[in-house]
Formats: sequence, structure tokens, C-alpha cells
Amino acid sequence: MNEERKLIVSSSPHIRTPRGTQQIMLDVIIALMPALVAAVIFFGIKPLIVTAVSVVSCVVFEIGYRKLLKKNASYMDLSAVVTGILLAYCLPYTFPWWAVIIGAFFSIVLVKQLFGGIGKNIWNPALAGRAFLLVSYAVLMTTWTDKADAATFATPLASLHAGNLAPDSLLNMFIGNIGGSFGEVSALALLLGGAWLVYRKVISLRIPVAYIGTVAVLTLIFSRGNNHILWMLQNLLSGGLLLGAIFMATDYCTSPVTPNGQLIFGVGCGLLTVLIRYFGSYPEGVSFAILIMNCCTWLIDQHTAPRRFGVVGKKSKKEGAK
Repeated sequence: MNEERKLIVSSSPHIRTPRGTQQIMLDVIIALMPALVAAVIFFGIKPLIVTAVSVVSCVVFEIGYRKLLKKNASYMDLSAVVTGILLAYCLPYTFPWWAVIIGAFFSIVLVKQLFGGIGKNIWNPALAGRAFLLVSYAVLMTTWTDKADAATFATPLASLHAGNLAPDSLLNMFIGNIGGSFGEVSALALLLGGAWLVYRKVISLRIPVAYIGTVAVLTLIFSRGNNHILWMLQNLLSGGLLLGAIFMATDYCTSPVTPNGQLIFGVGCGLLTVLIRYFGSYPEGVSFAILIMNCCTWLIDQHTAPRRFGVVGKKSKKEGAK
């Protein structure tokens, strides 16, 4: 009996899983909630407002773009919601709403949808949006204020960039009682979210461990402070390192799918992060490091893909012809 079978060609990543995109994105949203709770505790209600504006903008832009081009609606996969949350987490809690909308437009329309939508974008949309806002509105993106008296102050990462140990205690840096982008400050909340993703098998530990481990080794060896251990720990707990390593560098669409490729990707991100932090004009290097490595994902996958059984390499073919 002949059966009619269809060959379905879809965009990467090609991963077999009983869960669909919506379920995976829902797990990511759940994992991101501890960081939002911590931000509200330390900064008040404003982080919640910035997050809401970012999420709504991303969803509206995705719906509008796909309706304008008469494509199937994709907002139900929740990927636009995740992009909106991650973009908001990269911003100061005082960031103006109109600039949040601009960042959402860049992330969804120019970075994600113009390339064909989820699974076809080259760069992580939220990180690309952050990089765009940093270049376009540098003052707004690097102005940190205290919620109590609205006075501006330096973040721990700014002190490290200047070659000095941060005055903040490791405890405050771990729980999030410091200045910076509100979704990045609490290492504890981000680690809890990462543990949830690992438990749910949404991500593996290869990229985060390789990324964070590389930064740890390099900052320990090339310490700029008198206390090498403290310098390393402050580098790990400041800036967007944990947010980037756990939630952005592990993006299915823009990171390698091979195990060895993921390790190489994580090491590359860590190396570039330290180089930018040490020698760049901006104190933070996570965003640009991941975006640069996103461009190398195809090359990494190409050279780390396991050889298929029975397939002869090009070199062997040439030798056989002789």
C-alpha cells in the first residue's frame, strides 16, 4: 500500500523535542521572572513599566509586520515576548518609554522579521536592539540613578573599567543591590533562572560554563587589582555577563548546535568580552561579544559537525583519484 509522504523543509535549528517553541519560550519567561522580581525590590515599580512597554511594543510590531506582509501570525509562539523582556533587562530602569519602543522596533522588524522570523535571524534580536540603543542614545544607556535621591552614580563595572576594584561588597553584587541595567544586577536571580532552564532541559551548560569560565580564567590571570580573586569575582558578578551567558548566548537560532561548537562559541564570547572590557571604550563587552560570535555560528557548525558514517572527505576523494 502506497503512502503519501511530504518532505517538509524548515529553518534551523532542527532539534527533535516533544515540546514546541511556545512551551520552550514559556520556560524562558518563567526563568526570567526572578530577575524582574529582584529589580522591583531594588528599584521600585519602574522596571515593571519598562518591561511592559518593551513586551507590548515587540508583540505589536511582530503582529503588524506579519499582517502587513500577509504572513501567518507568529506572536503565539511567545518569542516576541521573550525578546521584549530581554531587551528591557538590558536597559536602565529610568529609560524613557519612547526610546524603548524604538529599540523594540529595531529588534523585531529589522533584526528578526526582515530575515524571515524566528529561526532565520543571524543575531540575537534583544542584544542587537541593545547595541543599537547604546550607539544611538549613549547617555541614556549609561546614566544610572539611585532610586532614593535620583543622584547619578558609577556602576561596579565602570569602576572595573577604570582599573579599580568596585566599592560594592560581593554580597550586594550577588543579590543585586547595585546600579546597572535592572535585569542584570541580581546574580542570584539569574542563576535561579538558569537552574530552571537546565532542569527543564531548555539549555545545556556548555555555552554558559565555557563563557563564564573563560572570563574567570582571563580576569584571574590578567588581574588589574591587588586582590586577584576579588577582581575575578567582581568581573563575574558585574555587568550583563550572567544574563548574556545564560539567556542570550544560548539562543537556539544564533548559537551552534554541535557540542564542540558550543564550547568554542562560549570560549570566543568570553575572550571577546574580556578584550572589550579591558581595551574598549565601553565598559561592557557582553553584547558586542555575543553579536560577533553570532556571525561565526555557521562557520563553527560547519567545522565541528560530526562526520557522517560512510561519507568520504574531500581529501580522501582526491587521494583515491590519484
